[in-house]
Amino acid sequence: MVCRGEKMKLTFKIWLLIIFALLSLISIFSIPPMFLKEGVVVQSVKKNTTIFDDGLRKGDIITYVNGEKVKSLNDFQRIIQESLGNLKENQTTKIAIRTQTKEIINLYGKDLMEDFSVGKIPPTRLKTGLDIRGGARALVKADKPLSDENLDDLIAISEQRLNVYGLSDVKLFKVTTPSGERLMGIEIAGSTPEDLEALIEKQGKFEAKIGNETVFVGGNKDITYVGRAGQDAIISECFSREGNEVCNFQFVISLSEKAAKRHAEITKNLSINGSYLSKNLDLYLDGKLIDSLRISSGLRGEVATRIQISGSGSGTTRQEAIDAARAQMKKLQTVLITGSLPFKLKIVKLDKISPTLGHQFVRQIIKAGILAIIAVSIIVFVRYRKFKLSLALISVSLSEVLIILGVAALIGWNLDLPSIAGIISTIGTGIDSQLIILDEAQDRKESIKKRIKKALFIIVTAFTTTFVALIPLTGFLSFMRIGAASAGLLKGFAVTTLIGITTGVLITRPAFADIARQIEE
Repeated sequence: MVCRGEKMKLTFKIWLLIIFALLSLISIFSIPPMFLKEGVVVQSVKKNTTIFDDGLRKGDIITYVNGEKVKSLNDFQRIIQESLGNLKENQTTKIAIRTQTKEIINLYGKDLMEDFSVGKIPPTRLKTGLDIRGGARALVKADKPLSDENLDDLIAISEQRLNVYGLSDVKLFKVTTPSGERLMGIEIAGSTPEDLEALIEKQGKFEAKIGNETVFVGGNKDITYVGRAGQDAIISECFSREGNEVCNFQFVISLSEKAAKRHAEITKNLSINGSYLSKNLDLYLDGKLIDSLRISSGLRGEVATRIQISGSGSGTTRQEAIDAARAQMKKLQTVLITGSLPFKLKIVKLDKISPTLGHQFVRQIIKAGILAIIAVSIIVFVRYRKFKLSLALISVSLSEVLIILGVAALIGWNLDLPSIAGIISTIGTGIDSQLIILDEAQDRKESIKKRIKKALFIIVTAFTTTFVALIPLTGFLSFMRIGAASAGLLKGFAVTTLIGITTGVLITRPAFADIARQIEE
């Protein structure tokens, strides 16, 4: 029993809540906190430019330019303007850029800032969606008129590729003009219009040739299996070459019987040069030779259905080379699975989306959420006449929101406006559950332990019902063809709500029950 003035006992459940709240703070702000870091973050770098070849990458934090400390975006812009502003068209000057991990020194011209962009360092590790953070939107048309079925195929293939490339918060949708023309819309959060344009204009056509003859192409017509895990898809080796790091990858594919016979027909007349045939198997992506594989002499004229595909990735560091190799391997695997895009695409409209309205809406939601928690806490105080209960309700509700945000930061989930609505929904269900606990705790007919147990049973039952109802909206059961209409629009709401109610039933509700029990005793 807790007497007046006696400190509350920190039970295991309360400690669990405290630990998860602290871990969530670390997940959101990192160590050291991101809001204390000085400098600017690189938002994009154009490939095949001098600054890219020198090693500057997206996500790097620039701390010094020409020996002068960069504390803010204004500092960076001022230093760059002083260094490059007076240069003529063909003049260059020495620029020294220091990031947290490297130093880049070279001669650059006045167009340096056309090759990369920078921004303020975000105060947290939380990622936000297109409607909050801003991004790029494009309307694209095919090289010939599309039927509804054609457009569905185009969206399905494009969505699969964009997801494999690791792009976050990708939204593809149908657009029909007043004249009846069918277009595809693409929105990508945090992306620049230039990045989106480069991505869209690639057709992704894969061909494997021996000489001028095509052996097989991407898609399930010629390819029956593409290895993507385990020993069927690996980074085979890494090494240094000419000052850069290079990593090789390899994965296996299975050819259809028809493609295997085509391979046998083409190779049967090739001569043998040592252990290999006289011609290589050349791999082309978008008409560009990406690799050339030697063919074992034992495969001449043989119907081989299992083939190994290899390639490489390079970078200034070993990890960058590994990441580049994995990205290239994923790209090849996806093109092999889906085949070429069925149409050549042309961008009709390309826009940059401003985050201003999203930020205003989020601020209003946060204010409304805080006011709602305070209002309910006042009502609880009036109803139960115990300030500690109101304080506990506020603390547990805020900690629940904190844990949701911590999990979102940990898994890299994009918080869009539906996700914010899910958090508000979680606050409502959380307060409702806590009021059930308080009401049961007030009933003096049974022991406090039995009353709390009864309240938790009600809460778990409600959790189970909500959990089952929301699962189809997440898209997690799409492989079973289980879903709901417009589920994509509600995915953010469903996922954040599921994170919130799961956090509640496993962590915050039991902790609040322990707190309420000790206050009542």
